[in-house]
Amino acid sequence: MEAQESIIARLTPSVEKISTIPKSFVDDAVIYRSEGDRDDVGVTYRIAGDDYLLIEYGPLVLDLNLRFRVHALMEALQAQNIRGIIDLTPGIRSLQVHYDSACLSLAALMDILRSVEKMLPAIHDMEVPTRIVHLPLAWNDSQTQLAIQKYTQSVRKDAPWCPSNIEFIRRINGLKTIEDVQRIVFDASYLVLGLGDVYLGAPVATPVDPRHRLVTTKYNPARTWTPENAVGIGGAYMCIYGMEGPGGYQFVGRTVQMWNRHRTTADFREGKPWLLRFFDQIRFYPVSEEALLDMRQDFLHGKFNIKIEEQTFRLRDYNAFLSANESDIAHFKTQQQTAFEAERERWKAAGQADFAGDSATDAAPESELALAPGARVMASPVAGSLWKILVKAGERISAGAPLMIIESMKMEINVTASGDGVVQQILCNEGAPVAAGQNLIVIGQGE
Repeated sequence: MEAQESIIARLTPSVEKISTIPKSFVDDAVIYRSEGDRDDVGVTYRIAGDDYLLIEYGPLVLDLNLRFRVHALMEALQAQNIRGIIDLTPGIRSLQVHYDSACLSLAALMDILRSVEKMLPAIHDMEVPTRIVHLPLAWNDSQTQLAIQKYTQSVRKDAPWCPSNIEFIRRINGLKTIEDVQRIVFDASYLVLGLGDVYLGAPVATPVDPRHRLVTTKYNPARTWTPENAVGIGGAYMCIYGMEGPGGYQFVGRTVQMWNRHRTTADFREGKPWLLRFFDQIRFYPVSEEALLDMRQDFLHGKFNIKIEEQTFRLRDYNAFLSANESDIAHFKTQQQTAFEAERERWKAAGQADFAGDSATDAAPESELALAPGARVMASPVAGSLWKILVKAGERISAGAPLMIIESMKMEINVTASGDGVVQQILCNEGAPVAAGQNLIVIGQGE
């Protein structure tokens, strides 16, 4: 470490050559791998930059046993309060270790990790506290429908998941009716495996019962706008969006807030403004959209409290459940996979398998426009899609007034007036693609 600091101080290169690093490391950054055995799982340690190490368990599959293993390792490391470990970030089957290489070398960290690994309990003996968190869900509400409408107009008109995400979920999972989708969503118990999936405490969760794991593709390209606390399904996971923003999960509805910015209530603890915890089980119950709006208003002020039940999740019991229902689970997965493949074939037949966005063409440059004396042109600052035109020809406007809204790179960007005047001509249409620098509107001096 002192040698490294000296090199930095002198700003001279190290004599170590890249050729001294094994080719296998250069290809995949793996510094150690244990294959595991019948009673345990394999583990891979992978370099992730100068100050990070990624620990991965088992194969790349959705297996709650692997998430439990990650949790056990994280708790064991936290209990030791190791100097030099800055932060631990769990994933579905991985743990990212952020460490200070100035006081904890990679070699020392690896010695610690392999030592801790040997002390972890067998997976089948693990158990964790779990809370059953009952959340209201307004099914297929107007805000998620609006997001789909905006996407269809501005991003992709022929998307297979439009105009109804729920119909798409039904089709790609081989279900008979929309009601079957609704029944499964409300019957499922979604186990929270991660938090902050898309900012502000948003959970990434999957149903405990594999027969409730509806599978979808995500939006391609992504939405530019998602309403706050929309509930969506992407892959085999459910997410509740913590705030307005972009997104790609398929909508089923909307629920209450995941984050309380300003207040401490019975459900939002002081210093921890997020609602959920690892291994919570989310269970939805149906409410009207009107009732949900009232709940959302009251929830942040502590006037509406959600129902929470404390339990224990035992992996031994869960694996026994999987064994007892193995045949039925396999049948569901086979039906689901058949429907998924059939859906993809429909895309190919309809030319929807590979999306290529509409290309924006430039309007005539300003020099070619017949402008009245004193008139000026407002141009698009970015490439994107024209979502809304907010003014009409002949309308008098003031400096700074919003004229149009462009959706670009998952953001809504206002085009504003550079000065006072009257709208003389609008050069584009809502829903049309626009190029950076493309002329959008002509503003004259007026009378």
